[in-house]
Amino acid sequence: MASVKSLFKDTAIYGVSSIVGRFLNWCLVPMYTYCFPSAQYGIVTNLYAYVALVLIILTYGMETGFFRFANHERWKNPGQVYTTALLSLGTSSILFIIATCILSPEIAGALDIGAHPSYIWMMAVAVGVDAYTAMPFAYLRYKKRPVRFASLKLVNIGLNIGLNLFFILLCPWLWANHPETIGWFYDPGFGIGYIFLANMISSLAILLLLFPELNAERYSFNSRLLREMLHYSFPLLIIGIAGVMNQTIDKILFPMIYPDKATAMTELGIYGANYKIAIVMVMFIQAFRFAYEPFIFAHSREKGEDKNLAYRQAMTWFVIAAMFIFLGVIYFLPILKYFISPAYFSGLKVVPVIMMAEFFFGVFFNLSLWYKLTDRTVWGTWFSLLGLAVTVALNFLLVPMWGFMGCAVAALVCYGVMMLASYFVGRKKYPIGYDIPRVVFYIFCAMGLWGAGWVLTTGNNQVDLPLRVLLLAVYVGIVFLAERRGSFDRILRRSSTTKAAGR
Repeated sequence: MASVKSLFKDTAIYGVSSIVGRFLNWCLVPMYTYCFPSAQYGIVTNLYAYVALVLIILTYGMETGFFRFANHERWKNPGQVYTTALLSLGTSSILFIIATCILSPEIAGALDIGAHPSYIWMMAVAVGVDAYTAMPFAYLRYKKRPVRFASLKLVNIGLNIGLNLFFILLCPWLWANHPETIGWFYDPGFGIGYIFLANMISSLAILLLLFPELNAERYSFNSRLLREMLHYSFPLLIIGIAGVMNQTIDKILFPMIYPDKATAMTELGIYGANYKIAIVMVMFIQAFRFAYEPFIFAHSREKGEDKNLAYRQAMTWFVIAAMFIFLGVIYFLPILKYFISPAYFSGLKVVPVIMMAEFFFGVFFNLSLWYKLTDRTVWGTWFSLLGLAVTVALNFLLVPMWGFMGCAVAALVCYGVMMLASYFVGRKKYPIGYDIPRVVFYIFCAMGLWGAGWVLTTGNNQVDLPLRVLLLAVYVGIVFLAERRGSFDRILRRSSTTKAAGR
């Protein structure tokens, strides 16, 4: 019991640092959209899509490989496993940084930002350092030091946000009123370059703060061990690439396939900013993921029907909560839209589509328990690759016709296909018996209430917003009435049975 409590405590600490970090970075979006035109924010969106992909490649699954081999019965020296992985990541990261800095003019030209090669080398340094420091962060997890892990993550986020505020808000004010104080380092024409500079400085600062972990073990390199780790980690690299490309490939492909090259970055900036509004659903799913994986593996030790009952209830309540969030965001979009600049409002139509796409991904994550519990994780690879194929094909098909709405529809179909594929395969491989009629009922209720809110819209927020609060209350009431005699009774019966058995 103590170990389970420790697991949940550590999960909560890791989860808070990740979710709070995502939320705080999300809060920078209004500043970016109000301070920079959509064409410049499109460059930010495009480059960070590449960053997500490159970071997966540069870590090449070594974090998971380290955990596996540090606990492997054949390798009795976890310190050697750690330093071997650290030296490998350090070498590959340095080579990447050097090569990218040398080729930064050519890369910038290929990405249509030829006048700003500094954007490329700053991000190369940041990504290379982040890839290298992934291993000492893994070491902290291995040593069960979640507080230091979370503290350093939050310092990184706080420093990055502070530097963004300094360069983008404070420096322009000082330049206008007291230019002599910052004239020696500040260039008002550098613009979005300060976003990348802040990222690079914060990454380098964390590298310095991780010095104790970088020197925590006596360095020892084992080439045979590295070969085995690379062999083990390669499938994880493929899964990681496919997974991150499902999330970012639309932002990479868009400037290449959008018919009007002159406005491609502008349209991408609008899409990227509105995507951030829908990230409320992403944050909910992230929080759920941190709690769900310990939950499913803890329940996997149970026998009989109780185990599957817990999985079914988890799915039902995930859908209930996700649909509540969906309705809340959509109903109050007339207010939430001011999260971004009015110059970006033309992209608001993608918000419900992206939120439903992320909802499908959340359901897919729920369904993924069957291949995790049966050690058939290769199915995760197939589902991810299937989704990637759908995403790429639909982006090439739809973007030339529908612009960024094509990206949103491609994401929706991608995650929908992955969800359905996992469900139908899982039903044969590891049947759970999900209450599909109930799940579909809640989805249709939410869609019906969304439609009702749209039909009853008057354009007057003083009338529309109270009405939508009422509709949201109707959804809560439907859930209460539907569950009062269903899940609640089963939970109470299960609790009573457990107590009786304890006596």
